[in-house]
Amino acid sequence: MAEAPWLTIIGLGEDGLQGLSPASRAALESAAIIMGPPRHLALVPDLGGERIVWPTPFAEGLARLRELRGRRVAVLASGDPFWFGAGSVIARAFAPGEWRALPSPSTFTLAAARLGWALERTACVGLHAAPMAQLRPHLAPGQRLLVLLRDGAAVAQLGAYLSQLGFGDSRLWIMEALGGPRERITEARANGLPQAAFTHPVCAAVETAGAGAALPCAAGLDDDLFENDGQLTKRPVRALTLSALAPRPGEWLWDIGGGSGSVAIAWLLSDARTRAVSIEARPDRARRIRANAERLGADRLEVVEGTAPEALAGLPAPQAVFIGGGLSAGLLEDLAARLVPGTRLVAHAVTLESEALLVTARARFGGDLLRIELAQATPLGTRLGWKASYPIVQWRSVL
Repeated sequence: MAEAPWLTIIGLGEDGLQGLSPASRAALESAAIIMGPPRHLALVPDLGGERIVWPTPFAEGLARLRELRGRRVAVLASGDPFWFGAGSVIARAFAPGEWRALPSPSTFTLAAARLGWALERTACVGLHAAPMAQLRPHLAPGQRLLVLLRDGAAVAQLGAYLSQLGFGDSRLWIMEALGGPRERITEARANGLPQAAFTHPVCAAVETAGAGAALPCAAGLDDDLFENDGQLTKRPVRALTLSALAPRPGEWLWDIGGGSGSVAIAWLLSDARTRAVSIEARPDRARRIRANAERLGADRLEVVEGTAPEALAGLPAPQAVFIGGGLSAGLLEDLAARLVPGTRLVAHAVTLESEALLVTARARFGGDLLRIELAQATPLGTRLGWKASYPIVQWRSVL
């Protein structure tokens, strides 16, 4: 029989030992060392083993855990350690045969059970270490969300954020210490939260209501959602660009010449599993990209200040590349040598010189050329007339 792993990750609820499975209790009782945050350790009585408080920052705890390799160790985590918990971080630090996990019901499970909500139709968001803006893509009238919050003070911040975006009429259920003797549930509107002191651990169930506007699920977000200095891929062109880039779950995008970051942000909003890095030479624009990404719930966008191709060094290999600025023959040569076969490449040209580069690239690497000419109705005296934009040439290829 294979030897049991030396490390056991145990999901613990607010009810302490009472809520643990027999396997979890046995692992705790046989552990030579029990390690966890102070709140979790306080939920477990003295069982004879050595107790170690998980230090801050979190990475120091991993280093301490490595020093204990080979001894029988139990690490305490909240509920289901693999749902916005520490479990996956710990598991990545050790070989598969070194650890096992014994989860308990997650906070999401307990919250859904209290309200009778179908968990598979409810957005579950962890904000205990993330900004409120991560809620933005989920906010639409009549939706249900379960939100893990950092601490009691974050309850008021959640109410203010929802109210600011026009969702102040949303119903909230503030749930403290779910599953334990201190459990308390407070119902209120986002714009009418009581002036109460909420205690950690705390989560909020949200049933959205109000006149707030939802972000479209399509690629064509309104231009006024992006702060910009005029360097912006406009909505119709952006929609065509995302169609050409064809984002898929888990893929990386290099956005070269980010401008306002609108293309990279639209890529990230297409699926929560996508990743992107935006390359921007100007510091003011790089700051603007970060601000746009954070405000629209796409703060996982990485922004690199610099000029391609030098700024591309060390970046994870992409599945798609967009060149919205800085197009040059040297950049195309570098990308042709650097990118793995099968990478999708989309580039835009506005000037005759850059258009000639794309014509040459198409002759060498293949792909499609698309000329995009748009005109918008604008006032012309007392009537309307068409105002044409500069035509854009789009090259799309698979290298």
